[in-house]
Amino acid sequence: MLIGFPRESKPGETLVATVKTAVQVEELGYEVVVERGAGVAADQSDEAFEAAGFAVVDAEAVWSSDVVVKVNAPTDDEVTRLRSGATVISMMAPARSPELVERFRDQGVTALAMDAVPRISRAQSMDVLSSIANVAGYRAAVEAAYEFGRMFTGQATAAGKVPPARVFVVGAGVAGLAAIGAASAMGAVVRAFDVRPEVAEQVESMGAEFVQVDFKSEVSSDGYAKEMTAEQEAATAAMYDEETRNADIVITTALVPGSPAPRLISAETIAGMRNGSVIVDMAAANGGNAAETVADERVVTENGVTVLGYTDLASRLAAQTSQLYGTNIVNLLKLLTPEKDGQLKLDMDDVVQRGITVTRDGALTWPPPPVQVSAVPAAAPAAEPDAPEEPEKPADPRRKVVAAALAALAFAGLAAYSPPSFLGHFTVFALAVFVGYYVIFNVAHALHTPLMSETNAISGIILVGGILQVGSDNPVVTAFALVAVLVASINIFGGFLVTLRMLEMFRKD
Repeated sequence: MLIGFPRESKPGETLVATVKTAVQVEELGYEVVVERGAGVAADQSDEAFEAAGFAVVDAEAVWSSDVVVKVNAPTDDEVTRLRSGATVISMMAPARSPELVERFRDQGVTALAMDAVPRISRAQSMDVLSSIANVAGYRAAVEAAYEFGRMFTGQATAAGKVPPARVFVVGAGVAGLAAIGAASAMGAVVRAFDVRPEVAEQVESMGAEFVQVDFKSEVSSDGYAKEMTAEQEAATAAMYDEETRNADIVITTALVPGSPAPRLISAETIAGMRNGSVIVDMAAANGGNAAETVADERVVTENGVTVLGYTDLASRLAAQTSQLYGTNIVNLLKLLTPEKDGQLKLDMDDVVQRGITVTRDGALTWPPPPVQVSAVPAAAPAAEPDAPEEPEKPADPRRKVVAAALAALAFAGLAAYSPPSFLGHFTVFALAVFVGYYVIFNVAHALHTPLMSETNAISGIILVGGILQVGSDNPVVTAFALVAVLVASINIFGGFLVTLRMLEMFRKD
């Protein structure tokens, strides 16, 4: 089959599949053609494609291919240039573009939406939204730093102290985490919030502080944030106002699939921000999270707050974003071409392929069935209504008292008929048990290796004691001594081996 990579028609678009992508696609058995000038803006010249052995052709030859791979959704004119039975692969936002879906159906083509890949572990290598959002989040922090015009990191100099910039990130998805990482790396004090409580650990791992809000929230079931309830909106409104007013830079990334972006930062809040503050609204394409946001424009309010509504943040790093997008395309084609024979085959029983298929040979297949991706454990099955569970009887507390009394009597009898040295040895044994428990079982696993020297010393004492008791006339004592020597030797030699491996990690050669 023939795969064509056309030049993007969206004004200002710089993304395209890279030469490396085209090479990998050809290895799957496809014949590749590239439209003239398609990769110039992404540092991929026509000469580079030709040097790799691919045909650089005009637009008509590309759009007549069996499979057409794009970045943005095809325009009305481009849809009509697709031949019936062809396959088009691109980002389409099918949930927000019902007219585009209908045009695909009327044209009789198979449409695969790269931005509809389900967020499951097996599909991560094809997740275009994550790839692009990662770059866009990083670029958002860079744009904010440029507009802010001051250092992010704090400094103490002979001329005085410079406080670090305060950054507030709304939304801790892929874009939000990338923005947090970039801002933290530049030295800013970063705080972040997300309605999904399960991302708090990820936020903190990136060096930011997770803002807590007191309201009940359920774990997301599809990897995306849900629309907030009235209770949640009331609880977060005051928090957004306070955090935004205290911040020098605010980066918003909140989106709800299939719905306009939620309005989180009001005009009154922006009016209360300090002069020179910056808002980067990454949800501008969907209406924006801030009241003053205008898509693709830079707005400066009366009080000197800069609001950036750029929708091409990822395209501003065209070479790297194109490489990531192209890799996502290759991974998808590998899934669709299991035999590597250049024949694209759709398996509608595969949740990934079914999830991205908008139309198939002109038949409408959107929306796909939901895919459960949450890690929340399934609820236990409810008991039958006609078979009520019997209440558990509480344990009789007298049993513990009786057991303790019997154990004490047994120990007293043993001590009465044992040699005089028994109590001294037993006391040492009991203390060793307590010390061993707190040294080994009550210490975090990450600290076991640093404690290896201490445990080796303890094992050495046990080894010496065992050796001294091996020559005892009592066969029981000799047997215990042999076991002690064996176990202590294993601990000692094993400890030295682990320590040796640990030290090798820090050797340059």
